[in-house]
Amino acid sequence: MTPAFEHLQQQLKQLPGVGFRSAERIALNLLVEKPDRLPTLVHALQEAARTVRRCTRCGNLAEAELCPLCADQHRDQSLVCVVEQVPDLVALERSAAYRGVYHVLHGKLSPIHGVAPEDLNFEPLFARIATGEVKELILALSNDVEGEATCHYLTSQLPADREVATSRIGFGLPSGGGVLYADSVTLKSALESRRSYS
Repeated sequence: MTPAFEHLQQQLKQLPGVGFRSAERIALNLLVEKPDRLPTLVHALQEAARTVRRCTRCGNLAEAELCPLCADQHRDQSLVCVVEQVPDLVALERSAAYRGVYHVLHGKLSPIHGVAPEDLNFEPLFARIATGEVKELILALSNDVEGEATCHYLTSQLPADREVATSRIGFGLPSGGGVLYADSVTLKSALESRRSYS
């Protein structure tokens, strides 16, 4: 293969979820099978790089100062769901079960990996809380040591003079899943997250 092809393949391989074979297939598809798609793709990438940025309020993707969710007046601005990454927000939105707003931290605390509080998107969240508009934080962070540490840090930083309720999403068995095939951590979370059955 040519050096330019090899370079393209190496760049594609750096994308999440794209291995050597997938990168090779994508490169061949764009250069050999469907070369007419290439200019459109290049334009879309350049346009996204030029216009897409972080929402100044929540950290979601935006093309203006605020993302469409923060700008939506029909959403409950007093209810804030805190997530680690934008894909987490997308997954929750897909459920259509939530009508509040979000805050994206862009990671979670991890001293082992050198991720400290100042590396995450905490300050805009604390600024929102300081205004008094936030009444409840829903912590939708992962159920692991780093997720728990991030939840603990966040709740410890809440100002004492603000009444902000905090809740944690439930963890446990997925819909259609059985007890027999669940691991011990999932079963422990399922038991701890149980609720009244009526």
